[in-house]
Amino acid sequence: MKKSLVVLLVVGLVIVALIVSLVKSYNNMVAMEEGVTAQWSQVENVYQSRMDKTNNLVKIVEASANFEKSTLTEVVNARAKATSVNVDPTKLTAESIQQFKQAQDAFGQTLGKLLVVVEKYPELKSTENFREFQAQYEGMENRIAVERRKFSETAQSFNTYIRKFPKNIIAGMFNFEKKAYFEAEKSAQKAPEINFQN
Repeated sequence: MKKSLVVLLVVGLVIVALIVSLVKSYNNMVAMEEGVTAQWSQVENVYQSRMDKTNNLVKIVEASANFEKSTLTEVVNARAKATSVNVDPTKLTAESIQQFKQAQDAFGQTLGKLLVVVEKYPELKSTENFREFQAQYEGMENRIAVERRKFSETAQSFNTYIRKFPKNIIAGMFNFEKKAYFEAEKSAQKAPEINFQN
């Protein structure tokens, strides 16, 4: 009788330990997945900040009557396209992130082109608002790079956690899926260099 009670107690403790481990692993996965979502939100925030600041640049350039309007139109169109691409943070697939990245890259390229064209207009370059934008531009691109890197690191931590045994079994049971990374093109490893000096 005593022996069967000990066996029952040991089995009960093992079951409780397994349940506690399952709950702890599940809660960690939820917390880490929320971290990935929060970091994706930061990526979107820095891109939105660039959009907002660029909107101010567009207004500055529009005020210059003799500026090349076709370049400005390209920027406005690329900005509209980039803001129309939304990614559901609960479905961070490689395809959705790539679509977002392509729209943002296209916008960044047209913005760079606008800033190069501005070099031909000394009266525009000399305005205080434009000089302020110049000072903020490099910082904006650096913040974007930092947040993209942090997102990839957060996604990597989550992916590693859910793929390790036995957590991969728990992840499969509760439909936790691997998150895609924000990967830059090989040719886009750094922000475009724009020389504002004469």
